[in-house]
Amino acid sequence: MTYRTPLQDLIFSLRLAAGRESFDAGGVHADIAGGLAEQTLEEAAKFAEGQLLPLDRIGDRVGSRFTEDAVATPPGWRDAYDQWRAGGWNAIAADPAHGGMGLPALLNAACTEIWNATNIAFALCPLLSHGGIEALESHASDALKETYLARIVSGEWTATMNLTEPQAGTDLALLRTRAERNADGSYRISGQKIFITYGEHDLADNILHLVLARLPDAPPGVKGISLFLVPKFLPDDAGAFTRRNALRCAGIEHKLGIHGSPTCTMIYEDATGFLIGEENNGLACMFTMMNNARLSVGVQGVALAERATQAALAYARERRQGRAPGASDTSAIVEHPDVARMLLTMASLTAAARAICFETAASLDRARRETDPARAAEADERAGLLTPVAKAFSTDIGNEATSLAVQVYGGMGYIEETGVAQLMRDARICAIYEGTNGIQAIDLAGRKLAISGGAAVRREIADMRAIAAESDYAALAEAVEALARASVFMAKAMKEAPAQGLAGATPYLRLFALARGGTLLEKGARLARRENDPNAARYETLSHFFAKNIAVAAPGLARMVMEGAASVTAARSLLVS
Repeated sequence: MTYRTPLQDLIFSLRLAAGRESFDAGGVHADIAGGLAEQTLEEAAKFAEGQLLPLDRIGDRVGSRFTEDAVATPPGWRDAYDQWRAGGWNAIAADPAHGGMGLPALLNAACTEIWNATNIAFALCPLLSHGGIEALESHASDALKETYLARIVSGEWTATMNLTEPQAGTDLALLRTRAERNADGSYRISGQKIFITYGEHDLADNILHLVLARLPDAPPGVKGISLFLVPKFLPDDAGAFTRRNALRCAGIEHKLGIHGSPTCTMIYEDATGFLIGEENNGLACMFTMMNNARLSVGVQGVALAERATQAALAYARERRQGRAPGASDTSAIVEHPDVARMLLTMASLTAAARAICFETAASLDRARRETDPARAAEADERAGLLTPVAKAFSTDIGNEATSLAVQVYGGMGYIEETGVAQLMRDARICAIYEGTNGIQAIDLAGRKLAISGGAAVRREIADMRAIAAESDYAALAEAVEALARASVFMAKAMKEAPAQGLAGATPYLRLFALARGGTLLEKGARLARRENDPNAARYETLSHFFAKNIAVAAPGLARMVMEGAASVTAARSLLVS
């Protein structure tokens, strides 16, 4: 099974999301104009294909290994991580004040796809570090930033996110990890955390844990949660970080996939921690980290879908079986209409998911870089609106595309040696961690539709309508109008009949993604035609297929949103009895 970085598609999608004027002097993305984006992605592809891809299968077969309180990553991973650090890849989007390059989130998203397509289990380590950087940059004291931030930015040290516990799951109001104040301003942290990605490993000399905990006098529920930085090693009398903190890894999980990534149970026993932000405001600080991670996880779904699509297409071109319509001899299976349908479904869904993720990243850049406060505020609202869609839709597509890849391979796909089964196993977690996709749908319906009194979603729908109005595909306009009707319904339902709204949240998110993804593919095909892009015919084909075969589901999803809730609520009594 082979993979080649789709450089032309990445660069085209980056330009589409940014917009032409964004690269002009003074534009939001001017610092990656003049070939810098292309050169960066080419170097990223070279490193990923040469160093990370060969280690992916090793990571799956060998996995990380736990001994007492230590974790050994798979063979070759430490060398690869050292080269990752030396290449500066960890610092792309971080603030130059702390050693970062300060480049756009959009460029980092494209690189993130490359890392995860070649080795998702390896890429999870820097993914969490990037979230830690965001949280510290936004909320930590100057003293904490000075001590720790530059070392995470460089990759010398890594960061983790410690949220959930055995009894809590997604319900963070049930957290029991406790924090006690020390006279010197530090805190003592005690408790157990589960599912901690790279909570212990041998890639870096220190690991900085961002831990949610509750103070003795904290108010109940999520309003009483604080966020703490708890390093694996603390400074000794000479200032060197050699003193082991009172925390340990009690074991690692045996998982369906991502075997090379150690998923740890962490124990804190009066470990020394330092407050990030304000007491009892930890959830707001952690959401800074989680929102960064949610977009990155969406990109993981795109990455695995892209790799699965490449593998399935290559196999379908080589595998000969049966006679396609009109053939006089045995045909390559790619010539069979049903196989072609599966491959086009994978390719078009992958392109749509990538477009949504890149639009989200570009909106984050505009929110941070626009000089006009009103435009920056609108971009921030748009990023908030699109983030749950990017995370949930793209990871659903990761699952669907990898499953279709196994189907294209047939029986050979079910055998581990071909490699596509690993992609399917690796992809399954993406719809679960960093907030399950159901949680993303609830966030979209319950919070994001209400941004600025609904102005953010109205602006998004207006943009979709403008694209659909110029399209030859009636299905796109029908999808956008279905979304508009469902949006009005959901906004009212979440206020007046929450159970009805919650029952329709997941189909609503899918409907949103189909309308947004279809219109972005159409916008991209139009741009490719205008610019005589060498891939214009392929982009047009994907847009056409998506409109005729995927976007047509939108009216049915709208009916599910507006009419299906009653069947869900009526059936709940059968499920709980």
